Amino acid sequence: MRARRANIGFTVDSEEADRLELSLELFEAVYRDPGLDGWEGLGLAVQAYQKRGLAVCRWVIDLARDVGRRIGVRLVKGAYWDAEIKHAQVEGLDGYPVYTRKPNSDVCYLACARTLLAAEAQTYCQFATHNAQTLASIVHLSGDNHTYEFQRLHGMGDELYDEVMGEDKLNLPCRVYAPVGNHEDLLPYLVRRLLENGSNTSFVNRIVDEEAPLDAIVEDPVDTVEGFESLSHPKIPTPRDLFGSERTNSRGLNLCDSNRLVPLAEEMAHSLETARTAGPLVGGKLLGGSPVDVVDPADLRRVLGRVDFASEDACRRAVDLAASAHADWNETSAARRADILNKAADLFESHEAELLALCVREAGKSVPDSVAELREAVDFLRYYGARASFDFGEPKDLPGPTGESNRLGREGRGVFFCVSPWNFPLAIFAGQVSAALAAGNSVIAKPAEQTSLVAFRAVQLLHEAGVPGDVLNFLPGLGPDVARPILPDPRIAGVAFTGSTETAQTINRQLAAREGPIATLIAETGGQNAMLVDSSALPEQVVLDAVHSAFNSAGQRCSALRTLFVQDDVADRTIRLLKGYMKQLVVGDPAFLRTDVGPVIDSDALQILREHEERITSEGRLIERCELGPETEHGTFFAPMAVEIDSLQQLPREVFGPVLHVLRYKARELDNVIDQINATGYGLTLGIHSRIDSQAMEIARKVNAGNVYINRNQIGAVVGVQPFGGRGLSGTGPKAGGPDYLHRYSTERTVTINTSAVGGNASLLSLETD
Repeated sequence: MRARRANIGFTVDSEEADRLELSLELFEAVYRDPGLDGWEGLGLAVQAYQKRGLAVCRWVIDLARDVGRRIGVRLVKGAYWDAEIKHAQVEGLDGYPVYTRKPNSDVCYLACARTLLAAEAQTYCQFATHNAQTLASIVHLSGDNHTYEFQRLHGMGDELYDEVMGEDKLNLPCRVYAPVGNHEDLLPYLVRRLLENGSNTSFVNRIVDEEAPLDAIVEDPVDTVEGFESLSHPKIPTPRDLFGSERTNSRGLNLCDSNRLVPLAEEMAHSLETARTAGPLVGGKLLGGSPVDVVDPADLRRVLGRVDFASEDACRRAVDLAASAHADWNETSAARRADILNKAADLFESHEAELLALCVREAGKSVPDSVAELREAVDFLRYYGARASFDFGEPKDLPGPTGESNRLGREGRGVFFCVSPWNFPLAIFAGQVSAALAAGNSVIAKPAEQTSLVAFRAVQLLHEAGVPGDVLNFLPGLGPDVARPILPDPRIAGVAFTGSTETAQTINRQLAAREGPIATLIAETGGQNAMLVDSSALPEQVVLDAVHSAFNSAGQRCSALRTLFVQDDVADRTIRLLKGYMKQLVVGDPAFLRTDVGPVIDSDALQILREHEERITSEGRLIERCELGPETEHGTFFAPMAVEIDSLQQLPREVFGPVLHVLRYKARELDNVIDQINATGYGLTLGIHSRIDSQAMEIARKVNAGNVYINRNQIGAVVGVQPFGGRGLSGTGPKAGGPDYLHRYSTERTVTINTSAVGGNASLLSLETD
């Protein structure tokens, strides 16, 4: 309204593809406001590199025709092409929202221009381009329509538009636009423009290349596209093919696609209409046990079903069967084991709605977090299957003296006891189990007692995929009750555990105290995870990544950010932005997409957080605490909070929940900060925000962290891309989702054959004379 009163043009950008529909809905709501009647200054930027660019142009024309007022359309080719490509790959989408070849974007730009120019009564066209071929094409397409303008960036395209503007030229208007702001705010924008215009495909770059042939510079993009063997770029794989022949990428879910969301929501609701039941699966048979109700942490009044906790007899029976089944499973070829895991991955994806619903309701995870959880589980199944085929197939030849053969092979250790946590009830559960199975071990799987339903369903799908019931046994129950008859048994060859450091140490002592073979312990535990921010960092990006890292999944990730160290020079501004961002967070039912933060897992976790809140707010200075609405009344919700403290020593142990501790430091104190972080003994994740590469790498080298993330959030490690695991109090290694992980589940055998013992070294004797 202020722009209307001042009669200043106001153009809305709709840059990100995943926000396009929302941007258009908001634009339409504003555009239809009666208060804007008679004013044609409201406009919309349309990006031609988006595959929906032409459809958006037609939508704008229909809207303008319906309301009866022209809309200014600023047609651009697009500024964040590489970011859209990466986003689609990270999210595992079916395809890309943008064209993967620049000439395709050029053709779309011309198609959009022709459509807009033909709707002279509905649109005022603003063509932003520095490309002479595009400019000439628009002049040709415009015909008698002279009510349009060109636009260029200040400092670019001067020579080109010298041939356009002026009565002795084409006499067409060109608006010059320039970014306005502080140096630190504009630097990323200017770097982006330099990268774009310096690329090999940029017209601005090619026009100054004296060796470039003129015909190539002004080639019609339509002719170029018609000459392609494939419309998509052959060197840019689809998101599903990101990992090539090794494995198929897990299928993502576009949460911005309403056509996909509506049926998914219906399927998720339908999957939980009937109460769920689970119990021990031993030798493929469902056994009874002590019944326990499973409730939704978002609303403790909502009972999801019942799980029967395993008896000691069931636990001993499971060990007997798993020990007997190991030899046959170990002798099953690695390729066959991989096929079974790949089939299980397909089954997980085909039961998407059911598994997502269980993650949301049983674990209190948001829908986006549940999607990521399912994808990680699928990735584990496929990745470990691929690694099994590579490492556990035919033995590998080793170098040695002539007349001798040396081969190294790997096989499973025996029976693995896999103990998984509630914060990743599907992904870590499936990761541990699939790794052990892939390496040739039989498995006894114990899920967290809070999240047995989703784990039970995962085991059923693994059995359906072909894992024998004797090979994979499922024992729900309290940790000490299930472990008591299992850990002392010498037939247990190893334990895979994810959880607290204290529990891991208890398991380690129990294994060490028993007689028989020395067992393997693979432990992934917690972390006092820090993020270091220096004065060169972008505060806006820091806050986005810090909030995501600290409060996503209600802070219930072992990788979550706990301590944010901010250099004093930028601390005030960063904290101010942090307060503002936290005021926008929505805490509530994780089943709704509007929810940012869901409940913590149970009443015990909630009580621990409340006790910490009482202590730390008395010792420190509260920055911000999110609000809890009425819908959180019956759940185990804890309001995310940020508090400023003076020393890391105020946090003697990990606080597992949505609490962010902020500490200021001076530049000269950086080494002391690093010493404080290392002194905790933990070493899981570290975030670094700095635009000084040398400083970022120096910090990464000095801090004892297993996973270091620079200028991004520090959660959500991707299988096979960011192998995950810590050191010190944060775990034993090797890294989950990494190329060495299966080795820890295996034992090795070297076979040496003296091939010359049967009468001579034939290979040496048969050498020809040089």
